[in-house]
Amino acid sequence: METNTAPNRSRKPLKHTSIGARREEKYFWLFISPWLIGFTLFIAGPMVASLYFSFTDYAIMGEASFVGLQNFVNLFSDPLFYRSLFVTTAYAALAVPFSIVLAIGLALLLNAKIKGQAFFRTFFYAPSIISGVSVAFLWMWILNPQFGVVNSFLYEVFGLTGPGWFTDPYTVIPSFVLMQLTAVGSTMIIFLASLQQLPKELYEAAAIDGASPWRRFRNITIPLISPIILFNVIISIIASFQIFTQAYVITDGGPDWMSYFYVYYLFETAFFQNRMGYASAQAWILFLIIFVLTFIALYVSRKNVHYEYDK
Repeated sequence: METNTAPNRSRKPLKHTSIGARREEKYFWLFISPWLIGFTLFIAGPMVASLYFSFTDYAIMGEASFVGLQNFVNLFSDPLFYRSLFVTTAYAALAVPFSIVLAIGLALLLNAKIKGQAFFRTFFYAPSIISGVSVAFLWMWILNPQFGVVNSFLYEVFGLTGPGWFTDPYTVIPSFVLMQLTAVGSTMIIFLASLQQLPKELYEAAAIDGASPWRRFRNITIPLISPIILFNVIISIIASFQIFTQAYVITDGGPDWMSYFYVYYLFETAFFQNRMGYASAQAWILFLIIFVLTFIALYVSRKNVHYEYDK
């Protein structure tokens, strides 16, 4: 029995781009061109230049002379490098976990339906957008050992003599951490946005099954917002290792080098000692440190972070 088969008709190849699509592509490149120009001139360009200068002896006004890896060799034999790295690491070890926990706690409170919710959200978020210099001067007054608000309160209410805060080597890092905790508004807002996207059905089902609020928080909230926690942890690590303004304004690296943060050391090397080549090497070491810490955070979180698309 013969079967009729339809003849193969040649089809014209589909055009992947129409005139409208090409026009949209042109507009796309046109609209992002300011960002591309800014990124090239102020980010990518300086990064490439600093990588080159890290292998040179460069003092801004003179010519750069190639020295190979000598800047990096000198850096790893520099005691101030280890001191600044220790101080910065100690600050980050305190600031990152405390800021994350505080931000989650504030987000949970502000996610509840209470009167004046908009006011409290603005109140806790506002310090994060105030100039760092202004915040530093404010905390210099609050924690002043002679007439500061905190020490005056401790003495008048409890009869206690407050510590030196920024003038005491043992309390200067906790003082910076305390100051940082008032600027967790941006982190709090991210957590708050993630909490508002969580499905209420899960909480209702858990409440019907008799789950306590703590168990609902531990077994539902934390797993669902774990990607946001990871994101904020990485951002906090990056910010903590780049702390500079507070030390520059308040302590000038003291007392006893206990606020001599890494970026402060880099700043002094570049603009006070005029050693741009050495400072560039410091900057790239900082980049590698942050890169390694970010990689470790991503690696450790593989089994603890849950995404919606995970099976």
